Amino acid sequence: MDTPNNTPPTLLERIRSRRLATTFTLLATLSVGILAGSVLTRKVSGKEQSSVNSSDARPLIVPSPVALSNGFSQIVKQVGPAVVNINTEELPKPAAKQRRRGGQRLPQPNNPNGDDDNQQTPGDMQDFFNRFFGGQGGDDGDGGAGGERRALGSGFIVDGRGYIITNNHVVDKADKIYVRLSSDPDDAGDPGRAATVIGVDKDTDIAVIKIDTKEPLPTVKLGNSDGAQVGDWVLAIGSPFSLSKTVTAGIISAKNRSIEEASANGVSQTQFQRFIQTDAAINPGNSGGPLVDMAGQVVGMNTAIYTQSMGSQGVGFAMPANIIASVYNMLIGPEHKVVRGSIGIQFQTAQSSAVGRVYGFTNGVIVGVVTPNGGAAKAGLQAGDVLVSIDGRNIKDGDDLVNDISARHVGSTVKIGYMRDGKQNTANVVIGDRAKTYADITGQQDEPAAPQEADAGEGKLGITVAAIPPAIVAKTGIKGGVIITNVRPGSFADEIGLGKSAIITAINRKPVTDEASYRAIVSTLKSKDDVVFVIQSPTQKNLNSYVGGTLP
Repeated sequence: MDTPNNTPPTLLERIRSRRLATTFTLLATLSVGILAGSVLTRKVSGKEQSSVNSSDARPLIVPSPVALSNGFSQIVKQVGPAVVNINTEELPKPAAKQRRRGGQRLPQPNNPNGDDDNQQTPGDMQDFFNRFFGGQGGDDGDGGAGGERRALGSGFIVDGRGYIITNNHVVDKADKIYVRLSSDPDDAGDPGRAATVIGVDKDTDIAVIKIDTKEPLPTVKLGNSDGAQVGDWVLAIGSPFSLSKTVTAGIISAKNRSIEEASANGVSQTQFQRFIQTDAAINPGNSGGPLVDMAGQVVGMNTAIYTQSMGSQGVGFAMPANIIASVYNMLIGPEHKVVRGSIGIQFQTAQSSAVGRVYGFTNGVIVGVVTPNGGAAKAGLQAGDVLVSIDGRNIKDGDDLVNDISARHVGSTVKIGYMRDGKQNTANVVIGDRAKTYADITGQQDEPAAPQEADAGEGKLGITVAAIPPAIVAKTGIKGGVIITNVRPGSFADEIGLGKSAIITAINRKPVTDEASYRAIVSTLKSKDDVVFVIQSPTQKNLNSYVGGTLP
């Protein structure tokens, strides 16, 4: 006969049974508490609604207005009427293809424009404004195919007869420009008063526009931006996010700030842009509005912001008033353009202190390239010379040189002190027109002749090539290679950044001496091959870049 097994429960079984008992006990307690709380709350709520007497409560009274201003409101009342809202309309235009395989960019040649810096930082200043500021980059949703694209910006009246200063990127490429005054009614169906462009200066991103008026308009008072100090209070006034008459406050956080970007043609777009930096909130739509000091004077024009969110992150940039005044005075002149002086050299601004020690100078500018037929070339200056003085005054740096030379009249003469091989020399240099100096370089290049036969790389690479024109050979000294005459949109060459007029001197470490050698090399390329081009600039000697990718 089997005997029953009376083995006592194990420790694990006891723990499990106690856990279940404890859990049920807690749940029961919580349920009772919730029910009791609900009953009590219902009783209190009902009591308040039925039995509380509030007849002794006193009504709130709004007091008379008291002036507690720190001065901001008075400044806004003074300046605000002269700040305008600018709307532009632009017919849609085909957008250039921007996709690049691997994000590569074709390095640009040294700046050939007079005394400009050698800017080789990748990027595009217009892209900077479109991505980081708004203005012309804004779109209200009507920018689809066949429709008009609308953009919004700000400006300020400087002449009661209707002359307004704003940013060039606000009105650039606009087919229609409208201005709304602060006193105009907010009528969504009325775009505003039609405006015309008087003149623009892309180098400083300044534009002057005008509206017709029968009565004098309110104007701002221009200040001296040289007197503005880091830490001074400033106000930014404009129309951020289409919110007109918006005012933000902050301080000047830095001065003489540059944004090192280069345009697609290799010419610096920031050479004459030295900004006032501010932490006053600036957002898309503020572009072209005034930056005002505590005296109610305009010390700058809000131009750009640094942001990763399309909104203010406390770093904004304003073009100084002194630069605005100089440019404005030239734009309202008979020719409606800005003329700057140049001696026809190129130089590199950012350089190691070791360069100065090796070449024996502590201040000045070392010449990188001398523009043919420019004032410096005619005066005998050479690459490698160190410019140390202007009319007996020591040159601090490249900015000092550019600011001095660009402000001089075309045709005048300046005495340049320079060092060559450790010896001090002087030269009398005639000031030329900066714009014409650049045009002489780029405008006289012969257009490459059309190829006589189809390029072997047209199908594989998406480019056609031709022999290098004699004028470019003479200018650059290139002894072999081919020049790109066309790039097919969406092709392999387009995606990796090859551009028209670039000169190919080697492919995959094999020299390209002429069209025949080019076709022979390309004929061996196949899908999935890595292809690397050595590219020579058509305007600069010994400026090579390497561009590559994998064939699809």
